[in-house]
This record gives sequence, structure tokens and C-alpha cells, in this order.
Amino acid sequence: MQFTPHSYQRAAIDALLTHTHYGLMLDMGLGKTVITLTAIKALLDDWAVAKVLIIAPKKVADSTWATESQKWDHTKDLRVVKVMGSEDKRRQALAADADIYIINREMVVWLCEQYKQLPYDMLIIDESSNFKNPQAKRFKALKKQRGVFSRIVLLTGTPAPNTLEDLWAQVYLLDGGERLGRTITAYRSKYFTPAMTNGHVVYSYKIRKGADTAIHNKIRDVCLSMKKQDVMDEITMQDGYIS
Repeated sequence: MQFTPHSYQRAAIDALLTHTHYGLMLDMGLGKTVITLTAIKALLDDWAVAKVLIIAPKKVADSTWATESQKWDHTKDLRVVKVMGSEDKRRQALAADADIYIINREMVVWLCEQYKQLPYDMLIIDESSNFKNPQAKRFKALKKQRGVFSRIVLLTGTPAPNTLEDLWAQVYLLDGGERLGRTITAYRSKYFTPAMTNGHVVYSYKIRKGADTAIHNKIRDVCLSMKKQDVMDEITMQDGYIS
């Protein structure tokens, strides 16, 4: 099938090609997957990257990316392997010659343990809000390896599912703390105040007045956010893009 991008999809593709570290915060159904595959294809063709690692929720890792790559004429020749299943199968997949290696988020720590330095130059984190917890092992494992990637892309429709605190870890993976601070403590101190406390223990935070605007302004140069209502006039009943 031929892919003819809407103007907002073309803008998103151009952003991924122009920026080495970028976040696409697009509603489900706006085509994050085909947008990203199109950018990957262009980067591979230009020798800008050689090996791409995609981390995704298990069901998405198992079906969506491989299926979507085969759906479009311009991406069906991409060599995609899934690093899933038993440990033997995962090791065989890692040894395969491919363009794109897909792994589910639960295997991130295992993957990072296999290499002193991950052998990929582009990282795609599909549903990056799964990396919102800076104390999680998967975040810590990627944090140590983020410097090996020349390009990093975050994909999500819900970057802050509970609170804007959720943004810090995700944005850190993009810029190493340049925009929102080097630590979650510094981020909270600047943009939040304690809400529920018990002595010196803080159980929750509330955002300072005006801090939401300040946070969004800080990251707007490395993130593109779009809702369905923003581009509704471009979406037709015939569109079948998988998010």
C-alpha cells in the first residue's frame, strides 16, 4: 500500500529527520508507527543510522511494528526481527542481521546486561510513559546506555498520565537532564510543592502556579504534541493508520 502522509504526518516525519532526539506525543490513531517507520527508512537509506532498537509494550512489540512495516510499499523491505520468546530465541534474534530489533519493555534490563555498550545507534521507545518512573530498573538501565545512541525517539499519546512529574524521566532520556534538570529532586523543587507530607517524608506533590506552562515551554523544541481534534479536518474515514 502506498503511504501518502497528511501534512501533520509530514511535519512529524520532518521533525524526526531534523532532530536527533525528539518526542512525538500524538493521540492514538494519528499514525505514530508509520511516521516513525518512514523516518527510519529515510535515515537508513542515507546511512545516518545502521541499527535501530525499538522498545514497546509486549503486544505492540509482538505484532504492530512488524505488521505495519509490511503494510507499506516504502517500508516492506525493512529487515525486522523480534527479540522475544525464550532466552535462546532472544539471543538468536540479537545475532540476526537486521535493520530493526524489537524488544518488549520487560526485557530491557536483560538486554542491557548482554552488552557493555548496546550495538544500536537509534532508539525508539514506544509508549515512553512506561519509563516515567526514575526508580524503575528499566529506566536506570537505559539511563546508563542513552549516550550510545546518536538518535532517540519517544512515542506516546499520554506523556503525563497522572501528573507532570511523569515527564521528567522521559525527557531525561532525550536530553540527559538539560531541560528539566539533572535529577527528579531538582525538577520537583523547581516546579512543584509538597502536597501530602508526614514530617520530612513527602507522599505527593502539587504543581506550582504557572509551572505547567513553563515545563511545556522548556520541552517544546524537542517535542511535538497533537490531539485528534487538532487535525480532524485531515482525517477521513478511509484512514487506517495504526498508532
